[in-house]
Amino acid sequence: MMLNARFLKSVLPASARNLIRTGLLRAVATSGLSEGFKQANIVIVGKELADDFEQFCLANNGPLPLLYRSKPGEWSSPPLSTASDIRTDCPQYIKYEGGNVTGNLSSLVECTKQLKDMVTFYLGCSFSFESALLEADVPIRNIEQGRNISMFRTSIPCVGVDGFQCNMVVTMRPIPVDKLDAAVKVTHHMEDAHGAPVHIGHPGLIGIEDLSNPDFGDAVEAQPGDTPVFWACGVTATEAIRSCKSPLAFTHAPGCMFITDLRSEQEVSSNYAADTETPCVFCISQNPLHYSVASVTTVKKFEALDTLIQQDPGNRGIEHLLLENQLLKACLSLSHARSVLITTGFPTHFNYQPPEETDGPPGAIAIAAMLQAQKKNVVIVTDQRALEMNKKIIEEAVEQGVLKTSVPVVSFRDNDEDSSLEFLCHDKNPQFPRFDHLVAIERAGMAADGNYYNARKVNIKHLVDPIDKLFLTAQNIPGIATTGIGDGGNELGMGKVKEDVKKYIHNGDLIACNVEADFTVIAGVSNWGGYAVACGLYILNNCTIHERYLRKAVGFPKTSEMDEYISALPTVHKEEKLLELLVKHGIRSGKTGNLGMEVDGLLFHDTHSSMIKQLLEITLGQVQSN
Repeated sequence: MMLNARFLKSVLPASARNLIRTGLLRAVATSGLSEGFKQANIVIVGKELADDFEQFCLANNGPLPLLYRSKPGEWSSPPLSTASDIRTDCPQYIKYEGGNVTGNLSSLVECTKQLKDMVTFYLGCSFSFESALLEADVPIRNIEQGRNISMFRTSIPCVGVDGFQCNMVVTMRPIPVDKLDAAVKVTHHMEDAHGAPVHIGHPGLIGIEDLSNPDFGDAVEAQPGDTPVFWACGVTATEAIRSCKSPLAFTHAPGCMFITDLRSEQEVSSNYAADTETPCVFCISQNPLHYSVASVTTVKKFEALDTLIQQDPGNRGIEHLLLENQLLKACLSLSHARSVLITTGFPTHFNYQPPEETDGPPGAIAIAAMLQAQKKNVVIVTDQRALEMNKKIIEEAVEQGVLKTSVPVVSFRDNDEDSSLEFLCHDKNPQFPRFDHLVAIERAGMAADGNYYNARKVNIKHLVDPIDKLFLTAQNIPGIATTGIGDGGNELGMGKVKEDVKKYIHNGDLIACNVEADFTVIAGVSNWGGYAVACGLYILNNCTIHERYLRKAVGFPKTSEMDEYISALPTVHKEEKLLELLVKHGIRSGKTGNLGMEVDGLLFHDTHSSMIKQLLEITLGQVQSN
């Protein structure tokens, strides 16, 4: 008997289960079946393992959202359905013995005796949100193509519980770029169906080599303009069953789900109450393609940070250099990074020793402190002539409590054409970069003629090591992002706005930096930009939507670490201490009076103190909607 797709799409769950039970629907994927109703992954384990498996689910609720745990020998699932029988109501089952697959079964009735001492777990399924995606005009390519969903093993480790140890399995749906926001918003509110995606972009970033060769299900063809989007998948449970090597276990076959009587939008448990926040999607890398997410509230906080630091006390005309969402995207990228290289140093006082200015180092150290708190590897690269001085400043910053632990300070020697590649990558291999992100803050930037200029057009090339070459080399190394923070257009990383610098900034036709960064953060004072980055990293890690995306929906929110993040935020007291250290080492203000950075008798300028206080108010407080 042939059943057409339109009938299967509209059939009620009880009727669908009856069709499966009577053998009319066997070994078929349930994607698109009984549209608008929740579906469930099924795991059946011995009662002696049930408590451990439940804890495994709770510790990994992204891939394994628990809808119901049965009693031993219970075939029905009262909260989810009526007149159901788990022994017959999935299109196909898999039998495991000692962790190995020993059979594909159309029914478990013959196993009734063993099942009396076993517990069934009903886990949420991404098929449950398909009708909501379609209602939001998000196409589902596998349904269009009449195929099962693509499922892949990943390199994302789940949180282990006793014998249950495995990596996550994900589903992949190609989504048009202009529908990414809609897809994330729709699924974000459906946590009992895996919730929002755990990754958007290049599959290699989560250990998937070939999208045309799925581990489970069918290959699905993307259309022009589609981006691969990955959701946590309940097939993760089958990997956990394999790892546990229990004497006997059963699961549904991938794609062959149990169909419940619950509407897709119905909540099963208060554990999965909908988050009232709304997510937004941002592209943070084109090579490799990578998107990240943050809540609307978080985005508004970044807008407030931008408005604050983009004040122009020196009347330089920086309003002409501003680019949208650069601070936010830089912080999103840094939030995903594991190892960050920071550089600073603008030797504007070329007739003095040392020639550095106080703008730059405080902002760099503020960024380093927050990155340290977030367990990232941090290295500072500086000019060889200033290496020992900067090492001492870092040591004393630790002693003064400005930094929690020391940061390695190194120099870059441009000995040959491979020096940059050797510095950035292990064994000069671009596939193994040492750093994920390079940050330049108030660092002298190379102009179009190869020289370095201060704002007064003085060539200071003899005082500047060619750290720009690291940024130029990074442009051709997939996986290394770059950020430039500046306040005048002659700083490293400002190449993206060089034409506007030439047009609007005094002496810009000569001094404009020619070297681009992926993200260009413009501030009235570069230190302000550094403080804003530190605050932004805190805001992101306090954003539940971003924090979940970072940990790939496994484990638990890192609420216990927030105190450490707060202690790493810039404060007036810490920056006063740091400026005292800089002045002690002979470093002078490069932006006296009109830029709010002058140190007079080691006293902090009111403008600068007020800036830090306002940044902290935004970071730790509420941003009101317009």
